[in-house]
Amino acid sequence: MVPLTEPKVDSGLRARAIRYLGELPPFSPILNRLLASLAKEDVSFNKLGDLIEKDPVMTGNLLHLVNSALYARRGSINSVRHALSLLGINKLRNAVLGMSITRMWNQVKAPPSWSMARFNMHSSACAILSDMLSQKLSVDYAEGAFVAGLLHDVGRLLIALGLTEEYGQILQMNEDGKPLLECEFEVTGLTHPELSAEALAHWNLPEPMQSAVLYHHTPLLDPTAIGPEEVRLSRVLDAANQYVNSMGVSISKKCTEAADGTLVESLGLSEEQLQTVLTEFKAEYEAMSAFFR
Repeated sequence: MVPLTEPKVDSGLRARAIRYLGELPPFSPILNRLLASLAKEDVSFNKLGDLIEKDPVMTGNLLHLVNSALYARRGSINSVRHALSLLGINKLRNAVLGMSITRMWNQVKAPPSWSMARFNMHSSACAILSDMLSQKLSVDYAEGAFVAGLLHDVGRLLIALGLTEEYGQILQMNEDGKPLLECEFEVTGLTHPELSAEALAHWNLPEPMQSAVLYHHTPLLDPTAIGPEEVRLSRVLDAANQYVNSMGVSISKKCTEAADGTLVESLGLSEEQLQTVLTEFKAEYEAMSAFFR
């Protein structure tokens, strides 16, 4: 939970961190179109195929993925349209989103204390698991689970890039045993979930996704209205994030984060359903991780 003590620094740090959004590489046409689809704009099968085919690197990676052991079929898949028909538009959209965002982050010059590879691996793992859990549960805005998982920690990236000196202080305090959110708040007066939510707002992503990333460490504080049988997306993100951390797939080797791998058991799935999800998650993560480094 975010501490209530007064921050030691001025609020100009928030502006510095957010300003770095404008210095990130621009979204590709594919990424813009796919993110727009999360705001209920139509993305047709043919349009998506056309966009992917205009990007040779993306096409090559996608065909490599669909011909991997994860989707083993007799005979090779050699066209984007065939890959679309095999995976379906949602799974293919998630794969392309993950590859596009990872490629964008890899263009960013990061400080020595930040590993973009670890960030990409953690984010993609959370995205895959959040999406799989949301498919088995009644989750508010389940269609945004993958991208919310992919971007839930972008606030940490903004702190590392825009507030490099402060980020070093946060890491040192965290190594000394203080919880990450408390370290961030004490040093900067803000936390990475706040910055993540502001980044999603900047990119015009839907409010349910903004709320989910804002409360992904504190889902009990999430005021999102849900039905009696629904699970908040923030709760799914929290469980996925902690499970992934418990696997050792964390953003920083030095940073200590919550890593309760049993939290996924509280979401309401039967033991059999949960084991199926986790088995499928590990297989898909292993197959896709090569494209998210």
